[in-house]
Amino acid sequence: MAEIGFYHLLRTGPDQALPQLLGRTLKAGARAVVRCGSPERVAALDTALWLCPDPDWLPHGTAAAGNADLQPIWLTTEDEAPNGGRFLFLIDGMSSDRLAECDRVFDLFDGNDEQSVAAARKRWSAAKAAGHTLAYWQQTGRGWERKA
Repeated sequence: MAEIGFYHLLRTGPDQALPQLLGRTLKAGARAVVRCGSPERVAALDTALWLCPDPDWLPHGTAAAGNADLQPIWLTTEDEAPNGGRFLFLIDGMSSDRLAECDRVFDLFDGNDEQSVAAARKRWSAAKAAGHTLAYWQQTGRGWERKA
């Protein structure tokens, strides 16, 4: 079973929150997959990660660039891990049928949008029923705080 963290974004969007989380993933020696809601979102995130100042280097790729097996971070709309990534980042309300294949899952959702919050609650309930280990993190002015 996977360890699934639900990340309640209140101060920034995923483009600002992901770089720090992805940087920690790479420091841990792990590979990541980021599942996005549309090809346009993949392209926008691709640009955002290349321009990110902190951390200043987040090597990644997309289907447009190819060579998935060489990419420590893979951006996609598909429920896949062609780079062997065992850390899965879900944004844009995406879900996955591969949760049990992952070591860690990061479900980032917009806390300022009631529909996004309601959808995250449903994903939480489904993950809990499936027996995954769950954690809830809320974004505050001091950073991420783990809540009960």
